[in-house]
Amino acid sequence: MICVAQLMVVLDATVVNVALPSIRDDLNFSLDNLTWVVTAYSLAFGGLLLFGGRTGDLFGRRRMFMIGIALFSAASLLGGFANSEAMLIIARAAQGAGGAIAAPTALALLATTFTEPAARARAFGVFAAMAASGGALGLLLGGVLTDYASWRWALFINAPIGAIVLFLAPRVLNESQGAGTKLDLPGAISVTAGMSTLVYGLTKAASDGWGSTTTVVTLAIAAALLVAFVIIEQNSTHPLMPFRIFADRNRTGAYLIMLFLAGALFTTFYFLAQYQQNVHGWSPFHTGVGFLPMPATIMFMSIVVVRRLIPTIGIRPFLTVGPILAILAMISFTQLDAHSSYWPFLGSILLLGVGMGCSFVPLTMTAVNGVAPHETGLASALLNTGQQVGGAIGLAVFGTVFAHASADRAREIGAQARTAAGQSDIFVAGQHHAFEAAIVVTALALIASLALIRVNKVAPPTPAAAPAMAE
Repeated sequence: MICVAQLMVVLDATVVNVALPSIRDDLNFSLDNLTWVVTAYSLAFGGLLLFGGRTGDLFGRRRMFMIGIALFSAASLLGGFANSEAMLIIARAAQGAGGAIAAPTALALLATTFTEPAARARAFGVFAAMAASGGALGLLLGGVLTDYASWRWALFINAPIGAIVLFLAPRVLNESQGAGTKLDLPGAISVTAGMSTLVYGLTKAASDGWGSTTTVVTLAIAAALLVAFVIIEQNSTHPLMPFRIFADRNRTGAYLIMLFLAGALFTTFYFLAQYQQNVHGWSPFHTGVGFLPMPATIMFMSIVVVRRLIPTIGIRPFLTVGPILAILAMISFTQLDAHSSYWPFLGSILLLGVGMGCSFVPLTMTAVNGVAPHETGLASALLNTGQQVGGAIGLAVFGTVFAHASADRAREIGAQARTAAGQSDIFVAGQHHAFEAAIVVTALALIASLALIRVNKVAPPTPAAAPAMAE
């Protein structure tokens, strides 16, 4: 049940990607605002994750898990009934807020519920598979629903699933004892406002340019808010994010690797879904099916291969091989053009699937390793924050690269830009440059792994904490 809830929350980050052309036509979205259908969810999710994870530690994980699922489901209904740009974007942000409460408490419940080594390994394998493949499964689900019903059903479908989870949760999950300390509201407000302003500034850079007054002022405000958050946390007696949690180099490395890999993964979903529809004329359903081998590969690697090999060869080899394969996948994506068949596309997404499948189980296990029981929610939240904020910032940055490269290509081809072939040429040029930038980001994931990860073999866990790992 926990893993189903996690899958529901994660796939909604991408379920509307494949439906973006339909949403644009139905609600008359401007091109500038269209990315906010995706970014509003990712940003609210990432910005509020620390707050959401901490509420589970303080007020009870099952209680906050249920509150998060209830908010997420209600927001999904609202989004399904949206009749304007603003209504849909607000609903997507509310979905993100619900997910920000549900996701970290779900992982914390998993870490404290499964204490026997074999059961814990299986649980972490399935959870990591859901987290890693949820995005690609979202493309498939969005494609099926958009083609055979409406893009609105990509949101409506969450309501009955959420109702089932809410019915089962009090019957199968034990409530945790809250820590009872005061919630750090100044810290929660400052970090959420800072991250939201940061991604808004990056998005404005894509449309207005890096030198525009709006972009410069917004990014300056974001920097000030994030500096304020650090100062607040240093002086708080009950910080939202105690900095001691970063004292473990392996955990810090896991957070950074997740941040960088998520930026590349979200970029892949966003651009390639539109590439297949806009350049090759695929239907939403066809696009979703075309992506299906990727989540299948991630699940196979996470549940069958990596989980079983970690006790034998350790964590570090997977966190080296995974980013290397992601780099190779980004390089292969730069070779796709308007005349590419499905086979190079398939080879590229399989390569990325193996890379992500190698990475997500080790990252999940490393993030909650050795954390005190009362901070399990925070450790889980930081991993989810890396995934969601990395995705949101990656989409904004790579969207900026895409916009400038596309505009340059449109000027180069002149009148041809108004033809169908010209539009495909422009899109491919922008996508090519975006994936070139993604190569750099995946290389940073590899550097973080080589510099920080020292975890080797998994040691027997203690009952109250996540698995301890031997150096």
